[in-house]
Amino acid sequence: MGVVLGAVAGYAYYFYIGCAGGTCAITLKPLNSTIYGGIMGGLLFNIFASKTKQDS
Repeated sequence: MGVVLGAVAGYAYYFYIGCAGGTCAITLKPLNSTIYGGIMGGLLFNIFASKTKQDS
């Protein structure tokens, strides 16, 4: 779920803000922005995911 929300946010960032000068590596193309947002969203949601303790 975090990856999907992050990807949507990454594309929205590209669409609404983007990179005016053309020198931004992440926001220059929509694919880059979407992938980066998905990775960041996945990492962020992974921090807050509940951890289950496995007993051996």
